[in-house]
Amino acid sequence: MLQKVEQKLEHYTTTADHYSDFALNFATEYGLKLLGAVAIFFIGKWMAKQFLKLMRRGMERAEVDATLISFSSNVLYVALIIAIVVAAASNLGINTSSFIAIFGAAGLAIGLALKDTLANVGAAVLIIFFRPFKVNDSIEVSGVVGTVKTINLFSTTLTTADNRSIIIPNGTLVAGNIINNTSNLSRRIDLIFDIGYHDNLKVAKEVLSNVLNEHPKVLKEPAFVVAVGALATNSVQLYARPWVLNEEYWDVRFELIEAIKLKFDEHAISVPFPQMNLHVQKDIVT
Repeated sequence: MLQKVEQKLEHYTTTADHYSDFALNFATEYGLKLLGAVAIFFIGKWMAKQFLKLMRRGMERAEVDATLISFSSNVLYVALIIAIVVAAASNLGINTSSFIAIFGAAGLAIGLALKDTLANVGAAVLIIFFRPFKVNDSIEVSGVVGTVKTINLFSTTLTTADNRSIIIPNGTLVAGNIINNTSNLSRRIDLIFDIGYHDNLKVAKEVLSNVLNEHPKVLKEPAFVVAVGALATNSVQLYARPWVLNEEYWDVRFELIEAIKLKFDEHAISVPFPQMNLHVQKDIVT
């Protein structure tokens, strides 16, 4: 009986030693791997943040648009974190090929579901890189005219002259023609004035030239042009094309139209309007 008890105690002792050795080996092997994975994650995360800081400083020194800096930093940070997680999981002995397949499938599904949104993001990158316009530029696009107030990853906001906000998706914006009214220092004002056929053409041209010469905001270079543009049905059309600074375009335009109308009145130069003359002839019956 005592011998059987001793045999059982020896068996339990052997089993306990076996499990303790197994636990020790497991803890030693996988504990080191776990510590390594944790170290990879936190050290990798710290290095990613330091790299992004350096990248942001470099882009800011290069005067890259703030929107592009933020967008690039966020995208790169997410990509680095994914790479760090995969590396940490690989250190634990986990088969990362399945993770890569899952990420790829998820990325494809998200891309298909958000293709229009991603198209707007891609358009934002094109706008920021190629700079067809920037904030505070006056542009004509998608049938509207306004001043650019904000450019984000998905849309561009314009403010119209009557203080309305127009939000245009970036994809729609880059798909059409963009007219930037303020990209150059100066801009030409195109004015058309109709005078009657009985008015003195030389006097009318002289009046236009004098008004343009006397206005202090009309640029001397490039020189303005005053010419006969067309012989219309009811009038002679005179073209006046002065150059002004961009920021003074509308003020000078309004001032010139008023000044020229007043000068035309002083010189009895008429501004004809469409009219029809009816001649009624009575038949004489004999």
